[in-house]
Amino acid sequence: QVQLVESGGGLVQPGGSLRLSCSVSRNMFSIYVMRWFRQAPGKERELLASITTRGITIYTDSVRGRFTISRDNAKNTMYLQMNSLKPEDTAVYYCNAIKVGDGSTYWGQGTQVTVSS
Repeated sequence: QVQLVESGGGLVQPGGSLRLSCSVSRNMFSIYVMRWFRQAPGKERELLASITTRGITIYTDSVRGRFTISRDNAKNTMYLQMNSLKPEDTAVYYCNAIKVGDGSTYWGQGTQVTVSS
């Protein structure tokens, strides 16, 4: 069983920054496509960014230029650097892993990010 654990959420003022981490329990982290999602109250879960096993990144329009997804395969960890945060970025942030080959999908428990003055 693969376990994903997010960390790094919290309260930040508008314009501030946070870095989220997603630690993956399983070795062979390098064979997983990794993604970040978020879900605000009353809204559907939204895909924010993804990073392939080779480090190719894709972002949704709402975060492109402000958020950066990255991964460290040696540490089995993915990151989301979030800059220029806005109140509308307030949500629970989730990491997601998809195993290349069989498509098995795993989720973390989520970490709360609140952007407020």
